[in-house]
Amino acid sequence: MEHYIERLIDLTEADANDICDLSLEDARELVLKHPKDVSQIQGSFALVAHSGKTVRMARSLDRPMRYFLAKQKAGPALVVAHRIDAIYDWLRTEGLDDQFHPSYTRMVPAHYVVEIQLIGCPDPDPVYTRFFAPEAQTLAADPDQIGRAYVAALADEIAQWLHRVPEAEPIGVCFSGGIDSGSVFLAIYHVMRQLGMNLGRLKAFSLDLGAGPDLEQARSFLDSLGLGLFLEPIEADASSLNVEETIRITEDYKPLDIESATMMLALCQGIRERYPEWRYLIDGDGGDENLKDYPIEENPELTIRSVVNNQMLYQEGWGVGKIKHSLTYSGGLSRSYTRTYGPHRHYGFKGFSPFTRPHVVAIAEGIPFIDLTAYDISKLYELKGEIVSRGIAALTGIRMPVFPKRRFQHGALPADTLRQRLPFRETEYRKQFLSLYL
Repeated sequence: MEHYIERLIDLTEADANDICDLSLEDARELVLKHPKDVSQIQGSFALVAHSGKTVRMARSLDRPMRYFLAKQKAGPALVVAHRIDAIYDWLRTEGLDDQFHPSYTRMVPAHYVVEIQLIGCPDPDPVYTRFFAPEAQTLAADPDQIGRAYVAALADEIAQWLHRVPEAEPIGVCFSGGIDSGSVFLAIYHVMRQLGMNLGRLKAFSLDLGAGPDLEQARSFLDSLGLGLFLEPIEADASSLNVEETIRITEDYKPLDIESATMMLALCQGIRERYPEWRYLIDGDGGDENLKDYPIEENPELTIRSVVNNQMLYQEGWGVGKIKHSLTYSGGLSRSYTRTYGPHRHYGFKGFSPFTRPHVVAIAEGIPFIDLTAYDISKLYELKGEIVSRGIAALTGIRMPVFPKRRFQHGALPADTLRQRLPFRETEYRKQFLSLYL
């Protein structure tokens, strides 16, 4: 019988893991030996662990993690990285790039441990073990109670993160004045005051591309609360937006995510040019997913029943093992978080969104959406503002302004101008992405 020599090439960035109260070695031990207990790992992580021919991988919702299984005469080589281009570069140095196509890479889905057996040809399918499965609709249908629990969890995650940020480092909030960024700003403002931290470290950065409504909304939000001194507009020229660069950095082609990432790149570039040493950013990514606040009518695949009855639909897509689950990209926020992660990483920021943390997601999953909405779409759209504003009031005593939902890209530029700069064509974006390799 032929003896195979397996290889594991781990290109993930170990020092980028941000884990609470657990060493990197102990976290990897959990992934390897106790997959169902990986939920004990608190923080942001992408972990690879192996023993012999068994490799197990796991990641948090806010950090992409990909793998590719290459063939060599001596045996299989498993390459693991955060990015597709890192995998491709390694294969090219080994003379194995003729095996590569970007669609052959696989994304480790968030909330699962993925097991690969390196036993040669033919390779067995990966085995998926879910480690995060919050119970649905466990809370009482009381918006005040839900708001208190949800925002308390938000504040707890922010406090834990603040304790890991060096005390002299400034902190920037990516801020539009919407419900998610607004609640994050007010929660971190409150927590920093409670902990006696210097509020001079805090800024609310708002992107200004000219004539977009977000800056005025951000100013109105903060001025109404007497907090306008924290606002700092970041001006950028709309003519500098580069969708090809966005596609390269995010390694994706979904139009809404490409648009959002293009704006995030403009914001990050502006902050970096003004503050070369700035490192820490916090944002509200994931807040829409948690409270199921996306326009259902824009997606013909969705109904309100599918949205409220499928576990973590917006975080995970249709889920592992489902026909519409993409092995190459995963689904939901598990896929689209590159719209935030990519720009942050490209410009050297350490980003954080408390809405992606399992404790916060679990509270959101416990909301009795059916009881509160009776499958009424308008009630679902109103629910996030109601819950979050009540929670912020309970935590801080502040009555948070609530504005109608608007996507990041639609707040940075008027819609007609946006369409001129970034034509909404998925097929063209996909071609541009594939052209990086083919």
